[in-house]
Amino acid sequence: MDRREFLKKTAALGLGGAALLLPGSVRRVLGAREGLPGLAAVRGGEPGEMFDRGVAALGGMERFVKKGQTVVIKPNMSWDVPPERGGNTNPGLVERIVRRCLEAGASRVYAFDHTCDLWRNSYRNSGVEDAVKRGGGVAVPADTSGYYQKVPLPGGRALKETAVHELMIECDVFINVPVLKHHGGAGITMGMKNLMGTVWNRGEFHSKGLHQCIADVSLFRKPALTVIDAYRMMTRNGPRGTSEGDVTLLKAQILSTDIVAGDAAAARIFGADPKNVSYIRSAAGMGIGTMDLESLGVERIAL
Repeated sequence: MDRREFLKKTAALGLGGAALLLPGSVRRVLGAREGLPGLAAVRGGEPGEMFDRGVAALGGMERFVKKGQTVVIKPNMSWDVPPERGGNTNPGLVERIVRRCLEAGASRVYAFDHTCDLWRNSYRNSGVEDAVKRGGGVAVPADTSGYYQKVPLPGGRALKETAVHELMIECDVFINVPVLKHHGGAGITMGMKNLMGTVWNRGEFHSKGLHQCIADVSLFRKPALTVIDAYRMMTRNGPRGTSEGDVTLLKAQILSTDIVAGDAAAARIFGADPKNVSYIRSAAGMGIGTMDLESLGVERIAL
């Protein structure tokens, strides 16, 4: 499916889908930081360029990263496939975020993922490890239980506790950088689903109820910023994909201070009603974030 065909199919979603990517002014909301939006939807550029425009609309990188802070970036680099397959976060986006964190004054920037394929191959062949290094950060392993510590999840419904990567506990700033794509189990994978790459025992998610566990793990640490990569979007055969034929070149990106809102916006771009994605609905009901995008404040940017 090419980009034009995809946008036609999603146009019927009104404020979601293709309409979300149309340029428009922000709705200023009471209580927003200095009138800033809580979400930016960007289309039509390269990943790094779209990030720069989107984060500027949200108040700039300095809103999220302060001098001397340690930052953890959580991309998807779980699969031993090249960037063209859309299985992992775009390397150019990851590199740009690392650079901007350091320019904002971060002392150190780390990235990791508990991969599904062999971690060394996935880190390397996804292109993400090299991107982190080019940006000035460090890609750290997450392949053994010694990197993880058990934490409680107060308010969790299916998961009451889980073991998370130690950097999730120790860092000052957490930035979530998933890729938007089809997923055979969850339907769609976005920001909250990407958090499964921060935990050690993913098996319990499947045994206790995948969607509710995705919502539950989102209780532990809400990201300061979620950046959803929809440059190349896998529309079928996810999460790994089979070929470039599974991918639509959409050239889009969602940035949000609210992980639930980010997922709701990304779901609409994918062509789904967020209320029909169980983990989004559950997370909103648990007060983790909102599905009401317009109440949050949205800026739409076309490049």
